[in-house]
Amino acid sequence: MNRFRASGVITLTTDFGHRGPFVATMKGVMLSRAPQSRVLDLTHETSVHFPAEAGFWLKRAYRYFPDGTTHIAVVDPGVGTERDIIVAVVQGHAFLAPDNGLLAPLVNSGEFSIHRLDMTRLARFGIDLERVSATFHGRDILAPIGAELSTGRIQPEDLGPQVFQIVPSWVDEPQILKGQVRGVVIAVDHFGNLISNIDHALIADFKHPTVRAGGHVFPLRRTYGDVRPGEYLALINSFGVVELARAEQSAADGLGLERGSPVVVLAEE
Repeated sequence: MNRFRASGVITLTTDFGHRGPFVATMKGVMLSRAPQSRVLDLTHETSVHFPAEAGFWLKRAYRYFPDGTTHIAVVDPGVGTERDIIVAVVQGHAFLAPDNGLLAPLVNSGEFSIHRLDMTRLARFGIDLERVSATFHGRDILAPIGAELSTGRIQPEDLGPQVFQIVPSWVDEPQILKGQVRGVVIAVDHFGNLISNIDHALIADFKHPTVRAGGHVFPLRRTYGDVRPGEYLALINSFGVVELARAEQSAADGLGLERGSPVVVLAEE
């Protein structure tokens, strides 16, 4: 059974950046309710208004946290509208987020259960709906509910009815064709590396694969130091996906590529 047993660990993923008090006030709400919980930042630098990147990172990072971790994700361009808030339990972890495609990659990756937040139940969790900001559900709804989940005082099924369909991801899964896999750049990291949504497992059987993007073809290397500074390469990064890089420089700047750019991995003919 895919049961959630709270560990007291919370991760926080947002597109807030670090200007202003937004991240800190969410943490303040959580610690006021659950002072013994440990709140860890996954990232606050996902692309703004783009839930797919947050879901991409959550899917690939959550396994590095203890079973029973509560993961709160707030990339919410529809905040204050009639979009739902959901909690998904996957592999013993709880994921709390708006139902806007953010959690779709996770629930497509294994056994899961999903519950939709019934807003009429907020009062029983000590949340006054009259005081909920229309523009900051992260602070006023997700943070307090996430804190309660992290302590085990409430379970995901306490939040509302079970659902079996959610909003799909904004980004399609990679296309698998004969001798090639087609995906896209899903994120650009701090170093300017172009991170694709193509998992290594999809190309594990390819002999001497090459990667095509932006009209260029790149060999697949093991690590950045396998080429000279300034040269381009492709590799399987630490999260197990195909990445385009430029040794000691920015591949994104050099190639003029960005999120959404097509990436194709080709098998040797």
